[in-house]
Amino acid sequence: MRFVEENDVKFIRLAFCDIFGVQKNISIMPSELPRAFDTGISFDASSIDGFMNIEESDLFLVPDPSTLSILPWRPSRGRVVRFFCHIKYPDGRNFEGDGRYILKTVLDELKEMKYVCKVGTECEFYLFENDEEGFPTKIPFDRGTYFDIAPVDKGENIRREICLTLEEMNITPESSHHESGPGQNEIDFKYSDALTAADNLVSFKSVVKSVAARNGLFASFMPKPLENESGSGLHINLSLFKNGLNIFKTEINEHSLAAESFIAGILNRIEDITLFLNPLTNSYNRFGKFEAPEYVSWSHKNRSQLIRIPSAKGEHSRMELRSPDPACNPYIALALIIKAGIEGIKNNATLEPPQDLNLYKAPKELSQIFRKLPNNLESAIDKACESDFIKSVLPNKTFDKYVSIKRNELEKYSLTEDKNVFETENYFYKI
Repeated sequence: MRFVEENDVKFIRLAFCDIFGVQKNISIMPSELPRAFDTGISFDASSIDGFMNIEESDLFLVPDPSTLSILPWRPSRGRVVRFFCHIKYPDGRNFEGDGRYILKTVLDELKEMKYVCKVGTECEFYLFENDEEGFPTKIPFDRGTYFDIAPVDKGENIRREICLTLEEMNITPESSHHESGPGQNEIDFKYSDALTAADNLVSFKSVVKSVAARNGLFASFMPKPLENESGSGLHINLSLFKNGLNIFKTEINEHSLAAESFIAGILNRIEDITLFLNPLTNSYNRFGKFEAPEYVSWSHKNRSQLIRIPSAKGEHSRMELRSPDPACNPYIALALIIKAGIEGIKNNATLEPPQDLNLYKAPKELSQIFRKLPNNLESAIDKACESDFIKSVLPNKTFDKYVSIKRNELEKYSLTEDKNVFETENYFYKI
């Protein structure tokens, strides 16, 4: 509150996400901030996807003070700041459908086991031109390819502006570059605790869209916006620390057994949780193409695998999960991934030998011995509904509402003759 008073803050955004990870907010005046910390600010939760019914619609937003951030793209006079919020019932109980609360619950369980999970994300996105009336097109901003430089890469100044804006918000990007697709970009983040990583990813998507719009462009996080080009993934890097030391190592014989079991737990549950890592019909157009995984396998360094162990040393040693895409709710996604790893540790799950072959070019009879990720939204929903594991992490109401909305979405998709039109209208403009 002292910061707000001393820094000419005139508007305070109380931010949260619906169950699909879409950021929402309400703006309050500085005079309302004490009440927000004390009792919370009420909102109509029946109007938020997957939250409450109309007959029990009141929930309250209580700011998390550790997430205070100035929004640099707003005016410097009469500043705007943002808090991510805890979501509460009127009696002060935590709302069990709040993704941040779901993730915190899993992290508390990990903490009881004396582990800390560090997470770093690598997020891809496309930049497209707008038409004369300012509406998005599917014309890529450039024709660049992987790691190109200017003038072929026209996105370097946009990425620079994004990274500088993030730094002003105390979010630390590590690197940025042009990706394989025309107009496709990637920005990677320094590892942090899992809750901060999820908060930062939500902020990042908002920054990218705001900076793109300020430059007359449209940014899309749709997993596969262009049929014959590279899809956009959200690669999630995870490591485990115990007593301040990273238990992940570069080589298989150097890992602790707990690290191996953590990886094995994720591999064991990946089909169950794919619905929440890849939540759109469009998500499944990406699998098996342009280095996106298709099979349930792992290896060192090998980018054709679902999980790989990158070449890194010390605190940077980690596993990289390559199937998620940017359309996921990062809080729920990380909660399920980490919980699967916890289950692996608790059950002393055995990690199968690595598969050091290029699965994109492997003989068909060889690749058929591997389990496959669900290949469409319907099969992902079915896998999730069969899973007792999912229901041990997500509240029944949240799970049922999520699945109900996704089944309805799938039904509309199946009744639409032009699937591309459906995905453009429902995903391209919104994700």
